[in-house]
Amino acid sequence: MQEFSNDRRLFFKQSVRALITTAAGSSLAFAAMRAHAGQSAVTQTRKTQAAMTPQQALQMLKDGNRRFLEGNPLQRDLMQQIKATAAGQFPFAVLVSCIDSRESSHLIFDQGIGDIFNARVAGNFVNDDILGSLEFACAATGAKLIVVMGHTECGAVKGACDDVVLGNLTQTLANIKPAVAAVSGYEADRSSKNAKFVQAVADKNVALTVARIRERSPILRDMAEKGQIGLTGAMYNVHDGRVTFM
Repeated sequence: MQEFSNDRRLFFKQSVRALITTAAGSSLAFAAMRAHAGQSAVTQTRKTQAAMTPQQALQMLKDGNRRFLEGNPLQRDLMQQIKATAAGQFPFAVLVSCIDSRESSHLIFDQGIGDIFNARVAGNFVNDDILGSLEFACAATGAKLIVVMGHTECGAVKGACDDVVLGNLTQTLANIKPAVAAVSGYEADRSSKNAKFVQAVADKNVALTVARIRERSPILRDMAEKGQIGLTGAMYNVHDGRVTFM
């Protein structure tokens, strides 16, 4: 009977010790998470923008997407940011992305008011108007990075693959047709029913758009060659929220 009691005492002590260790570990993890979540965002200023490099701007987007995936966004006082940017804006990056409702750049990169420009059009391509907007963002306003971001399951890409004809959308989709033509193979099925083909076209469309920015804007090409801005492509996954930079 005494031996059984000692065993029970030993088991109780071990259980309590394990419980305390687990609780301590959980508390530390929770405290670390709260400390991270408690970090406050800094509103971009002329000084912070001028001091930033294109590489740092890219890292800020990567860090923001990581926080988004972890569910630990920076704390923001949006009304304070409105007041702080009322007299001028100093975004560090500009994104060309699709109008897709699942692809809000400010959310998936955990950015606030005054942090980034975002030009959105179905199929994330560029025309003269968007190129002019990019030149304004970089040459006139000081943004350090251009990101062309496509996304998985893109309806515009699927429409281009299927030769959809619908009002003004027909001309919009024509801007994506070069990417469709540039993707070789998939002869068995080059329609929106072939998910691999659709994604290959989406990837190619981003690459062609990045190249088109360099070709059609001497201003942006010159800035990129001088290292004043960065220019890259990216793909957003609508299934898990992750952004992969190309």
